[in-house]
Amino acid sequence: MNHPDILTIRKAFTHNGIFHADDVFSSALLLTLNPDIRIERGNKAPDAYEGIVFDIGLGRFDHHQSEKRVRDNGVPYASFGLLWEEYGALLLEEADAGQFDKEFVQILDESDNTGKVNLISQCISEWNPQWNEPEADGAERFERAVAWARQLLDQKLRAIRAKREAFALVRRWMGEQEPPVLWLERAMPWKEAIKGSDFLYVCFPSIRGGYVLQAAPKDNGGLELKKPFPAQWRGKTAEELSALTGIESFCFCHSAGFLCATDTREDAERLCRMVADSR
Repeated sequence: MNHPDILTIRKAFTHNGIFHADDVFSSALLLTLNPDIRIERGNKAPDAYEGIVFDIGLGRFDHHQSEKRVRDNGVPYASFGLLWEEYGALLLEEADAGQFDKEFVQILDESDNTGKVNLISQCISEWNPQWNEPEADGAERFERAVAWARQLLDQKLRAIRAKREAFALVRRWMGEQEPPVLWLERAMPWKEAIKGSDFLYVCFPSIRGGYVLQAAPKDNGGLELKKPFPAQWRGKTAEELSALTGIESFCFCHSAGFLCATDTREDAERLCRMVADSR
């Protein structure tokens, strides 16, 4: 990737006045990459500015040109997308950076370019001073909006990195166990990792205590399960479940048939064997 060392850049410039999710998240991204960057705002980009200029000035990280760039799927780039394209792989693995562009960045880019409404863009817009509030409050409101966007961006990136780590762990445990039941050492994302496998159920300690057993979804991206829990269990009370199965601590079966819970690992193992052997 051909880009300047972001850690050596000390300042960045964007437009002032009314702000949007584009310039706010662009600022949040730059500050995430380098907390020492000073975000400056004004009506006109300074000549020969020694820093990054974005969302103004018709430069590399602006998107107001008549021949602005458009993704292959038809979503135009805004400044946030252009900056993410340049620097995103410094924060996430390349594949994850691309997925984050699809699932998060493009939504904000599309809104800025077309006016299409989404909740995040709407929330950012409402940080601006209202018509009956002092315009002078705009600079302070911008800083508050950027601080909020940085928190959200940080949480999103942390979640993606955690999911990547979980993927590797689940794959390792899959290599050590035999289908149809996969045991995990703790609750974590697992659905992507088991795609294409013969595992029908995944069991792990519940964060509420006890153990959870979940039915694996089919690999078609929908809600359909490979082998849901029996209809006669769904929505029953703990007493009814114990009577139906003979498993004393079997305490819950979701009405949709995708999740069961027991109080003990021993009973979770018994339940696993029961559903795995059933037809």
